[in-house]
Amino acid sequence: MVFAIDRGGIVGDDGKTHQGIFDLSYLSLIPNIIVAAPKDENELQHMLYTAVKSGKIMAVRYPRSQGLGVSMDSEFRELPIGKGEILRQGNDIAILAIGSMVAPAMEAAEKLALQGVEATVVNARFVKPVDAELIVDLATRIKRIVTVEENTLSGGFGNYVNDAVRQSDLRDVIIRNVGLPDVFIEHGGQDFLRSKYGLDAAGIIAKVLEIVPAGSAIKIVS
Repeated sequence: MVFAIDRGGIVGDDGKTHQGIFDLSYLSLIPNIIVAAPKDENELQHMLYTAVKSGKIMAVRYPRSQGLGVSMDSEFRELPIGKGEILRQGNDIAILAIGSMVAPAMEAAEKLALQGVEATVVNARFVKPVDAELIVDLATRIKRIVTVEENTLSGGFGNYVNDAVRQSDLRDVIIRNVGLPDVFIEHGGQDFLRSKYGLDAAGIIAKVLEIVPAGSAIKIVS
């Protein structure tokens, strides 16, 4: 069974009652469900194909907006369920983004590089199951993580990343979670609201610079 969840995240001019900012959280509470969000329109077609082929219960969440204008593959392919992909390598910090937040995370990383901060950027793809193996590897090597999601932080993607680090028994990792507060988000344009709540490149950069350089004690902060 496949659930295609459109209007995920901030929906802008549709109004405050239409904001799709809780779905990553409430969907992940359902046992045995797979919850995923593609980084762009090309990955969306592969993710839907993967969902149909999997024979499992899977929710695919995508935003209310135009695509990024990326080229579209002519043939579908299955994506490895529960596995993210590294889009950019850097040793100073790891930025783990889900869905529509991957593009601003990449933009932030390029701008951070101009300030001498090199970031690894991960397209997480899956909230449930989260790629714990990749997360723990990055936490072990890089020690500093920022998660980014266009969803409420309560019960969202960042929580799953935090749990993966906690369960690994690592004690010298610093994490910041970027997302929406536990409130009903007001009516407004998507770009305006993303800027207000730190869900654009500038907001991600600000969060990264809070922990580069970082201390040694584990601190998970939302």
